[in-house]
Amino acid sequence: MYQYPKNFLSVTQLIQKLTDAGMTITSQNEAKMALTTIGYYRLKGYSFHRIDPVTKKYINGTNFSDVLKLYHFDSELSHLVFSYLSQIEVALRSRLVNAFQITQDALILNDPSAFKDKQLYWKNQGTVASEICRSNDVFIEHNFNNHDGAIPLWASVEVMSFGSLSKIIKNLKTGNQSVFSILVQNYNFKNASGNSVNPSKDMFTSWIQAVSVMRNICAHNSRIYNRAISTRPQLIGSDIINPQPRYNGLYQIMLSMKYLRPTDESWTAFVNDFKQLLNKYAGAYDISRMNFPVDWESHF
Repeated sequence: MYQYPKNFLSVTQLIQKLTDAGMTITSQNEAKMALTTIGYYRLKGYSFHRIDPVTKKYINGTNFSDVLKLYHFDSELSHLVFSYLSQIEVALRSRLVNAFQITQDALILNDPSAFKDKQLYWKNQGTVASEICRSNDVFIEHNFNNHDGAIPLWASVEVMSFGSLSKIIKNLKTGNQSVFSILVQNYNFKNASGNSVNPSKDMFTSWIQAVSVMRNICAHNSRIYNRAISTRPQLIGSDIINPQPRYNGLYQIMLSMKYLRPTDESWTAFVNDFKQLLNKYAGAYDISRMNFPVDWESHF
C-alpha cells in the first residue's frame, strides 16, 4: 500500500504553516475558528491569487482576515446564484411541459420516435426511469397505484434530475411547430438588427449546460470566485468580451442566466441583489477575477 508522504496537521500547525508562507494572522482565535469550521483547503482557494509564482510565498500584505472575508463574500454569492438558478430550473420544467402539449400524448417520453437520437434517448430513458422509481412524491405513487405504473410527462419532468431534463431538451427534434421551436419562443432575444429571434438549438443548450455546471458548483458549496469554468455558452454578440478570455467565469454564466430568465422582473430583482452584495463586500474582491468587464452593468 502506498505510503503518503505527508501527515495530518493540527489547527495550530496549519496556522504556523500559513504564517511561514508569509500570511499575516492578526487574530489567532479568528484563524482557529475558521480553520475548524471551514477548513484549510477550502480557505486556501481564496488566497491562490495572492501567492508569488516564483517564491511560492504569499505576497506582502496578505492577511488571513481578508481571505476569510472573501470566503464569506463567495459563500453569499453562491447562495444568491443558486436561488436564481432554482427559479430558472422551475420555469424551464414548466415551459417544457407546456411545449409538449402540441403532441397531445401524455406518455410521449415513452416514444423514441419523438426524439432525434435514438441511442441517446434509450440511454437517458434508463436514467429517467430510475429517477422515477426513487421518487416518493405523492403524484408518482398515485400513477403507480391507479394507472398501471404509467407516468405522464408532466409528472416525469417534475422528478427527473436537471441533467436528465437537459438531455431531453438536447435530443428534441427541431423544425416548425416542433416541441423545441415552441419551447424557445419563451427565450427569444434581439439580434444585431434589432429583430426578435429564437436561439438555435446549439445556443440554447449551451446556456442550459452553463447553468447546469454552475448549479452543481453551488450545490456542492464550491468556490465561484477566481474560478475558471470550462463550459462555453454561446453568448449574444453584444455581450462577448474582446479579446475573448481563455476560460469563462461567472460573467459568462450570469449572461446565460439572463438569457434563461423566467421573467424580466425576476432578473431585475436578482441583479439588484447582486449589486447589493457587491456593495456589502466592496474592497474584498476583484470583480475582474470573475471575468466581469468594466462595463458589465450595461450587459445586465
